[in-house]
Amino acid sequence: MITVIGSLNMDLAVKMDVFPKQGETVLGDQFQTIPGGKGANQAVAAARLGSQVNMIGCVGTDDFGHTLRNVLQKEQIHTENLVTASVPTGIANILIYNNDNRIIVVPGANYELRPAHIEAAREIIQQSQMVIMQLEIPMETTNYALKLCKEANVPVLFNPAPAANFDIRWMEDITYITPNETECSLLFGNDFDEVLTRYPNKMILTLGSDGARFFDGEYPIHVPGYMTNAVDTTGAGDTFNGALAHALIEGQSLDEAVYFANIAASLSVEKFGAQGGMPTLGAVYARMGGFEE
Repeated sequence: MITVIGSLNMDLAVKMDVFPKQGETVLGDQFQTIPGGKGANQAVAAARLGSQVNMIGCVGTDDFGHTLRNVLQKEQIHTENLVTASVPTGIANILIYNNDNRIIVVPGANYELRPAHIEAAREIIQQSQMVIMQLEIPMETTNYALKLCKEANVPVLFNPAPAANFDIRWMEDITYITPNETECSLLFGNDFDEVLTRYPNKMILTLGSDGARFFDGEYPIHVPGYMTNAVDTTGAGDTFNGALAHALIEGQSLDEAVYFANIAASLSVEKFGAQGGMPTLGAVYARMGGFEE
């Protein structure tokens, strides 16, 4: 079982052909409300691939909160540890232009997830094969969850986004960490070769369509990505993390798991919305075998 501790947001996505300059008003092409949040996205990604997933997070009592809870339940994700708070559910304002995105997150109820809620879920966490975490909940809650996982000897896959909320002291409690190039530069420096060597088999540097890199203790490993025609890159990193966790608990080696996650991420960008394109296990294996579902 995978337990995800993290955020749930409703994504308010606007797709446009012209990106506005400061003070400029432009017409958008599409608007959609789409279930999201890095925690929920990663939970859905792992569940779609067949993992049993438990979600620990917080939503509001509003319509967005009810919708997000229902979406997880439809994906067969356990929501017994999903807390409800009397503040608005978190949202993410996503501007999509030229097959890329800019995102503004308003945390809302996500910042009501407290260490006490993690403690209440202690038994579930202890039973987990892996815990996935990100940085869209309070730092004190993240810190408490990491200590609990270390105490229970449960491996942690950590996605350090948004990077500004990361505490470097957490590295000793993290099993795998998956920064992109921007996050790695901010947290660890620009010498990626040195950083990867410093954290063998722990630091997986994600490179978008170029795949991912890590150091296996002897050699630098570059696992190539899969070139595809991207429609929307929102959620590609979350798909990668959910898929990586799924592959690792299934017993795949790190290089096999990273390749599997790259393929899953390549499928996710071919449809609109963070969760909309997250693939099934059959779709991933079909692409790995050179076929398409």
